[in-house]
Amino acid sequence: MTIFVDMDEVMADAYGAHLELYNAEFNANLTLEDCYGKEAWQCVPEEHQDTVRGHNWRIGYFRNLKVIPDSQEVLRELSKKHDVYIASAAMEFPNSLKEKSDWLDEFFPFITWKKRILCGDKNILKGDVLIDDRSKNLTYFDGRSIMFTSPHNTNTTDFERANNWMEIADKLL
Repeated sequence: MTIFVDMDEVMADAYGAHLELYNAEFNANLTLEDCYGKEAWQCVPEEHQDTVRGHNWRIGYFRNLKVIPDSQEVLRELSKKHDVYIASAAMEFPNSLKEKSDWLDEFFPFITWKKRILCGDKNILKGDVLIDDRSKNLTYFDGRSIMFTSPHNTNTTDFERANNWMEIADKLL
């Protein structure tokens, strides 16, 4: 199979990073549970929303994201049996292109640069499976669409869902 895997909120904990930065900067205690069904910026007072939206523009933001638990192990096993490509929107935030590539080199060296698609629009992807947290990417995919759970998509019910990487392993290994 050809499997495409998104990075942010699937392999890399971007949502958690938004909360960590916000909590540190504003001495707050915002939790993931406070944010179910919303984007991180929607969970903060209006006067702080632009700051949270701006995290993606900061140098080092994407490079310093934490790895989603079990993603390394499951992706290593998947890549032994299937063609696994990382497909991440990296053009909207110019710093993210290099930072995402460097992050993958460090945490997922077994997925070579030849298997990385850092793009602007995922509608071009043609394959068997797409694992992503965004319905806008899954909607137009012709293969099997698996929504990876993130706080912002907890109310979305239109797609097959995986809540963690062990569920991905059960579905695809």
